[in-house]
Amino acid sequence: MARRGDTRARMVRSAIGLMQRNGAAAVTVDAVLADSDTPRGSVYHHFPGGRDQLVGDALRSAGDIMTSMIRSSIDKPLREAVDEYFDFWRHMLTSSDYRAGCPIAGAAVGGAESDPALHDQVAEIFTEWHVIIRDTLVAAGASAARAQSVAIMLVAATEGALILARVQRSLAPVDDVADEIRHVIDSLDLAT
Repeated sequence: MARRGDTRARMVRSAIGLMQRNGAAAVTVDAVLADSDTPRGSVYHHFPGGRDQLVGDALRSAGDIMTSMIRSSIDKPLREAVDEYFDFWRHMLTSSDYRAGCPIAGAAVGGAESDPALHDQVAEIFTEWHVIIRDTLVAAGASAARAQSVAIMLVAATEGALILARVQRSLAPVDDVADEIRHVIDSLDLAT
């Protein structure tokens, strides 16, 4: 018999996967139950707040995973950190046959516009990524203004590349953006 945490974790993973593929609007109770192969009673047992709690917890979990990945690379040389970041996304795209992208972007465009709490959660996650990247660039010697714009550009360009890669079923957009990000990092003439 599955332990309580296993069932809950399976449901959260399913919700994240649904967000990656189809946005937050696709995260319905029925879809999560089918995808996670869990009984209906599990939803309200593990998520007494229902669908809203499930979506919020899944978004938080996905945000934590990505934030941890970004944080884990801040002590590495910047080019190496950029390579690891884009390798993560390449693997995500190819292992899902180009069906899965960023769950945070999926929530932003597929549900957050009509749900203020979800909108705020998405904004908080994107802001956290931006701040980590900006502060890393400043610590490496970039001016605050330049680090600000490069951090925004990196997040925005990555999200756009992921969308294009899914549509084109090709890694070319991700590779092109990764190359351009490396050029931008090199042009900053930083210590790392």
